[in-house]
Amino acid sequence: MHPAFSIIFFTSAAGAGYGLLALLGLLAPFGLLPASPLFGLAALALALGLVVAGLLSSLAHLGRPERAWRALSQWRSSWLSREGVAAVATFLPAGVFAIAWLFLGSGVAGVAGWITAGMAVVTVYCTAMIYASLKPIRQWANPWVPRSYLALSLMTGALLLNALLGVVGQAAGWSSLLALASVGLAWAAKEGHWRHCATARPVSTAETATGLGHIGRVRLLDAPHSEDNYLLKEMGFRVGRRHAVRLRFITRLAAFALPAALSLGALVAGPGALSGTLALLAVAAAALGVIAERWLFFAEAKHTVTLFYGAGEA
Repeated sequence: MHPAFSIIFFTSAAGAGYGLLALLGLLAPFGLLPASPLFGLAALALALGLVVAGLLSSLAHLGRPERAWRALSQWRSSWLSREGVAAVATFLPAGVFAIAWLFLGSGVAGVAGWITAGMAVVTVYCTAMIYASLKPIRQWANPWVPRSYLALSLMTGALLLNALLGVVGQAAGWSSLLALASVGLAWAAKEGHWRHCATARPVSTAETATGLGHIGRVRLLDAPHSEDNYLLKEMGFRVGRRHAVRLRFITRLAAFALPAALSLGALVAGPGALSGTLALLAVAAAALGVIAERWLFFAEAKHTVTLFYGAGEA
């Protein structure tokens, strides 16, 4: 599939925003976060800012962005519509949670915070199911896709929270441990997804697609088009094996290994400028790694329609 930057940015930025928002909604009511309204304002602004930026970026992928509102009406059958409804609905409890936390104290924000966290998780799950529900793409139609999306959202949110606490000089051991654990969980989920893609049997082959397998091996004699058409541009994107291996190495290093090492360093360093700097570097590395991971997520996906353009299997 063609890796559109608007969707890469949307899934990366919104995922991080929802991950941070969910952690704020879960932790603030228990008094685990600084009571300063300034910290709460900065944390909520960052989380909601990433969400809004991601949602606006997704509109750039539409042919007619002004008609985006119509997608909300198909929530009974479309995961894209469910994602839109969940994304819009999340702002209501998030607004109540923000007012309660900033002006009424963290103790009052409990129910609204937990609802906000739940809605954030639901929205990320709906985003993942947009792809996991597409059966013609075996790299997507498997349980590892929602697991990876949720785990990466938690990881980026935890890294952002650890960095925020480090910047204000209130880094806590538990936040670094949370970041470290979330990196390990996301890494395991992503490796599981890659392993599944490498070992799962093809959904279809040229023989099964044409129904001519009983005769023998099927191969393309002549291209159906003299030049690339829409299907080939959007669903026949080719990524070289060398580039895929290199990008997986970058993902493992930037998204997982470096954030884990830097979060461990922040944990050992304790509260202070060094801890905050290490936590910020972990966020920067993870951002680069998640973008590489998301680019590969689209580029390595192979639609069964490519069978009719010469692909042996899909």
